[in-house]
Amino acid sequence: MDQRGSCHGKSSGADDASLQTKWIPGVNSQKKQMCFDWGPGEMLVCETSFNKKEKSEMVAGCPFIHIIRKDIDVYSKILRKLFNESHGIFVGLQRIEEELTGKSRKAQLVRVSKNYRSVIRACMEEMHQFAVADKDSAIGRQFSSQVSILSAMELIWNLCEILFIEVAPAGPLLLYLLDWVRLHVCEVDSLSADVLGSENPSKHESFWNLVTTLVLQGRLDEARQMLSKEADSNPTSAGMCRVLGDLMRTMPILSPGNTQTLTELELRWQHWHEECERHLQDGTFASNPHLESLCKVLLGDDAALLEHKELLSNWYHFLVTRLLYSQPTVKPMDLHLYAQSSLDLFLGGESSPEPLDNILMAAFEFDIHQVIKECSIALSNWWFVAHLTDLLDHCKLLQSHNLYFGSNMREFLLLEYASGLFAHHSLWQLGVDYCDHCPELGRVSLELHIERIPLTTEQKALKVLRVCEQRQMTEQVRSICKVLAMKAVRNNRLGSALSWSIRAKDAAFATLVSDRFLRDYCERGCFSDLDLIDNLGPAMMLSDRLTFLGKYREFHRLYGEKCFVDAASLLLSLMTSQIAPRSFWMTLLTDALPLLEQKQVIFSAEQTYELLRCLEDLTSGRPLCGEPDAQQLQDDDIETTKVEILRLALARNLARSIIKEGSLEGS
Repeated sequence: MDQRGSCHGKSSGADDASLQTKWIPGVNSQKKQMCFDWGPGEMLVCETSFNKKEKSEMVAGCPFIHIIRKDIDVYSKILRKLFNESHGIFVGLQRIEEELTGKSRKAQLVRVSKNYRSVIRACMEEMHQFAVADKDSAIGRQFSSQVSILSAMELIWNLCEILFIEVAPAGPLLLYLLDWVRLHVCEVDSLSADVLGSENPSKHESFWNLVTTLVLQGRLDEARQMLSKEADSNPTSAGMCRVLGDLMRTMPILSPGNTQTLTELELRWQHWHEECERHLQDGTFASNPHLESLCKVLLGDDAALLEHKELLSNWYHFLVTRLLYSQPTVKPMDLHLYAQSSLDLFLGGESSPEPLDNILMAAFEFDIHQVIKECSIALSNWWFVAHLTDLLDHCKLLQSHNLYFGSNMREFLLLEYASGLFAHHSLWQLGVDYCDHCPELGRVSLELHIERIPLTTEQKALKVLRVCEQRQMTEQVRSICKVLAMKAVRNNRLGSALSWSIRAKDAAFATLVSDRFLRDYCERGCFSDLDLIDNLGPAMMLSDRLTFLGKYREFHRLYGEKCFVDAASLLLSLMTSQIAPRSFWMTLLTDALPLLEQKQVIFSAEQTYELLRCLEDLTSGRPLCGEPDAQQLQDDDIETTKVEILRLALARNLARSIIKEGSLEGS
């Protein structure tokens, strides 16, 4: 059986080529049908014997229920660092003051973008180290694949930063694009180290490849230095090297601190271009094919550039080199024309564009929504599109784009990303903040996800509760407390169960736990969790049974402190107010015995009459049973003995109290 969907279960409108097949181990789809059920972050899959058409064969099936997770990247230790660190950047971005406008706001947004990119790069470098360490294993290959994905993510983000956040104008735009290419096509640095580390660099087999690559990346100062080494070791080409070096040195480029206008730059560049062409036509470099080829590159000749296709490595490098030497003042609105032609020339009809090519092309076309759509299809999780969309939304670039079901694109992507975080045992805390910053649907989404967090430990439960209480999520607080109270009861932790039921304000459950406390007292003769019961305070008013438990414990405390009169009054009030469960009356009357036997008269005559009335109500209300067994007869004998002892003690106390009260009246 195969489960079809795009990367890790995200649905998309892509064709079948962009979809992945997930094979379920041990499942024979030819013999058995499958049933499945979607959850918020995963899908359960199992075999079923159901078959509409014919009776299914009785063959051994797969006895397992498989869990297919949607966002498996949250379980990668290295990528968790990406999620954790980017969370701080995201929260900081939400706090950027709205009143900041113009350059100050733009500078802050660019800084945020660079911070995101630095986190991607740090994660990529760490992943690369693991890939190198385990290069021959399956894990190593998985790390290498992840490095490629992270590299593509930074490449796309960097381009979006240049085009949508920096909004670089003509002139500076090319400088940004040059930096973009240099950052992401960095093989030249290792090549330079190899060549310069040799005894005679100009004789190194990769010397001219290095010089050409430096020119292709616009690193002309370094290229001139390499040419000087060729001039020193080969006097016959020294003059040609000097001429080509001068052409490189005099090439007009709009530097950041330069005040010249674009018109002035275009004029200077046109004169320089004509001088390069004159040297080529005059045959200045005819005797040296390498130098002649470099001069053609400086002229921006497409054929000459494509001769170095292997050194360019990709079409967007070809694009930037082409612009540098043919259209240095290209306007942003014209970029897509050069990008499309560069892609077509570079591929030459031999292959189709990759997903990355489509994303970059959409960016060059300034189609933000297409960039986000293509990234959602191609990338393995929602991290990239969620954070990029949020940043672009802060740049006021997505305000007009609402989805058909009422939410805006920013919220939809952030909540999809957050749903993956909630599936993780610790990253769920990050997901809470993402929901908090989605004003339309964030609250509803948080309520749905928070109830599904497994409360594996009490510490985790307290964290979840704190989140709910801070946001006045009353129903979720009550639900979580009930779950924890039930767990505590099952584990016979009555104190914890009572604490959770009080926190949930659940009167019925508090009554149940109070009954367990009282039953436990009857069996053991003492209370557990005295600190909790002694400090119930106003919480004891949650239910009558809880009130009785608290007051009954107070009776024992008064008795222990030898406050016999107060203890007796409290005991009597518990019985006469009907707050005590009838099943507990005999225990209360038994507790009165020591007070009845005190030398000092504790109960007054009126109080003694009340106790007698309670005893008679209890004995007269006992149900009549059928034929009793031996154990019941024994229990009845004990009860009868208790009743007789109580009657005797009450009669004696009544006589003593009447004598005492009569003598007081006579005096």
